[in-house]
Amino acid sequence: MAGYEFPDPADGKPIADFGTAQPAADAETHHHCDPAFQHGVVVGFDGSVSSERALAYAIGMARRAGSGLIIVHVANRLPATVWAGCEPPVFVDVPDHRTEVLGLELACADHLGDVSWVLVERGGDICHELEEVGREYSADAIVVGGTHGIIGKIFGSVAGRLARRAQRPVIVIP
Repeated sequence: MAGYEFPDPADGKPIADFGTAQPAADAETHHHCDPAFQHGVVVGFDGSVSSERALAYAIGMARRAGSGLIIVHVANRLPATVWAGCEPPVFVDVPDHRTEVLGLELACADHLGDVSWVLVERGGDICHELEEVGREYSADAIVVGGTHGIIGKIFGSVAGRLARRAQRPVIVIP
């Protein structure tokens, strides 16, 4: 480091090995224990205009509360039978590279510099996964963007379904 050297420990063993990456499960568990993310704000984000507005609102909410921001991207890996109202027999395990792209975009965003945040990827039903992440982090609220258009009217919006079944406040941003 520039200007400061860490002294070697007396026993000769390294203090920490920064060359090895933490497994994803350990990293996620770390965030569960981190007080900044307990009682944080969960926001659903998929890169759409409505989710960008929800993210902006959630950033302000987390900043005012002094809490962490849990950004959730849910990869829809459900078969088409779900849209017909049937229960899915199995989840389709297809890799979703969109989360990586969103993570890189978020990492470069200047407006996220004021809050602690983490990007969580889930697969499955969007409402269920947002609610589950909210429960895991004991979130104070879940923020989602509203759906406009014919798709939301036919299938029902994520915001509407989440507001009816969530166990914590849901904030819908138009």
